[in-house]
Amino acid sequence: MSELSVNHLLGIKYLNKEDIQLIFETADHFKEVINRPIKKVPSLRDITIANLFFENSTRTKLSFELAEKRLSADVINFSASQSSVKKGETLIDTVNNILSMKVDMVVMRHPNPGAGVFLSKHVNASIVNAGDGAHEHPTQALLDSYSIRERLGEVKGKNVVIVGDILHSRVALSNIYALQLQGAKVMVCGPKTLIPKYIDKLGVKVETDLRKALEWCDVANMLRVQNERMDISYFPSTREYTQQFGVDKALLDSLNKEITIMHPGPINRGVEITSDVADSKQAIILDQVQNGVAIRMAVIYLLASKIKQ
Repeated sequence: MSELSVNHLLGIKYLNKEDIQLIFETADHFKEVINRPIKKVPSLRDITIANLFFENSTRTKLSFELAEKRLSADVINFSASQSSVKKGETLIDTVNNILSMKVDMVVMRHPNPGAGVFLSKHVNASIVNAGDGAHEHPTQALLDSYSIRERLGEVKGKNVVIVGDILHSRVALSNIYALQLQGAKVMVCGPKTLIPKYIDKLGVKVETDLRKALEWCDVANMLRVQNERMDISYFPSTREYTQQFGVDKALLDSLNKEITIMHPGPINRGVEITSDVADSKQAIILDQVQNGVAIRMAVIYLLASKIKQ
């Protein structure tokens, strides 16, 4: 069996096209597993995985934990709010203390960009980045591309627009890397204040008119506005944001084709998309969640098989 070119999953920018292909093919297999009556395989019975979340998470944490348990790994969970980090312990000390309990893999979400890369250089374990600040969120981008592949047959040649708060979004950056690697065209759309200054250097189109963006795309990935990362006001009001960049059913129905709607969650219903869009047959939001478990199983399995060697 072929293997990944990396020992950690720190960001999409460290992967190549073959890595993504391998992850998807492995996920196809695990997707079949999680739809069986007995949803478990004994693949990682001798592997221990620590989930370190220094930032809030619901979906990602549950998804990783479920993926690990479906693979029969031993799992320990660590939440920074109840930990010695509050007492001033450094990241490396925290992780080394956990590793001295013989942990093989660390899944980490951290508010600081680059935390995973830093850790991978200092500790002897396989690191999976579950989101580092506003930098990358590789498993989300993988499950997004995997969901597009499932719905539209392939990612190559598709037009994908990412709408909303691009500036604070790790999902946007990882998605741009992943989609371009697979040969899709990417556009970003949102208020000028929420689009990073040099984003055109990444080879993406920029559009501030939502209707034009939706008429161009095959898939629209709707991001939420990340109020918790904003220290200043980037637009006048939520109501005004919704009027300009929110998608409702009337807007979808008025387009000259049927597009696919995605959302990484959590959804602010009535802000970036209305409920009738989120719950429509054009939306693949819950498919994304289901695919998230299969993708994370694939990533963990492929990285663990490198540890076993």
